[in-house]
Amino acid sequence: MNAEHESHADAQYLGIILNRLLVSKEYKPKFGQGEAITLEKFKQLYGSDPFYHWFGLNDPLVYAAHSAAGGITSIYRQIGLGCEELFRQLLQDHLGLTESQTKWSYVTETATGRQRKLSLDGCIQLSNIAVEQKRGVVSSWLHQAAEMLNVAPEIIQALQGIVFEVRQGYKSKDSKRQNADMANAATAYSQGYLPVLLVLSTQIDSDIVERYHIGKWFILQGQLIDSPFTSTYAFSKDIIGYDLAGFFQRSATTLQATIADILRVLLKTETVDD
Repeated sequence: MNAEHESHADAQYLGIILNRLLVSKEYKPKFGQGEAITLEKFKQLYGSDPFYHWFGLNDPLVYAAHSAAGGITSIYRQIGLGCEELFRQLLQDHLGLTESQTKWSYVTETATGRQRKLSLDGCIQLSNIAVEQKRGVVSSWLHQAAEMLNVAPEIIQALQGIVFEVRQGYKSKDSKRQNADMANAATAYSQGYLPVLLVLSTQIDSDIVERYHIGKWFILQGQLIDSPFTSTYAFSKDIIGYDLAGFFQRSATTLQATIADILRVLLKTETVDD
């Protein structure tokens, strides 16, 4: 990739992330009201409540604390969503897939008989990769990864692609989320796909790693090492064909300044007098 092409790609990929982060900049807490509450509305809401007034909970610092807490959650969420979009774009740009080919979903029926559509964050079907050399690289990785998970040989032979769950980090032990992912993995194998949990950071709980391995998820983490069977970034560079770590390193100054600006907005009410 020449310098001009790299610069153009960087601008496109950075825009995907920044557009998501702008959502967090506009975050305002709801305080159980069903809609975002401004500082002035908060002061009216809590100031008119005798109990909260007695405890001093109508203090703008309480608003700031709620804003910061919810805002941080929003930042993590938007980073995750931005990375999902970015990853699908990489699959399109570097494996020649269409937007629809990078998506995977299926319909299941709930206990009440209601139809529910479930999806993961990315998909590579081998037959959709037009360039034979790239298809061979992905196919080789797929079969080696499945062998590392001790997947039965007959199932490995039936695999036709990979589906991805993309996370910025994974420390929550939400059993509902994990149970859903176990069901996703079972469906993926039944349709001929290897399920891969692709984590952009190193922030993943060891208990989660163990459970997902037992559920036959292949896990990639955000480690800066050379193995495409361990590192998200080595996988991106060696298998997809794009140096994702290099992109984040080149974009770090802008990303850091954007996060700092969002945090200043979320915390600005700390200086407001009641």
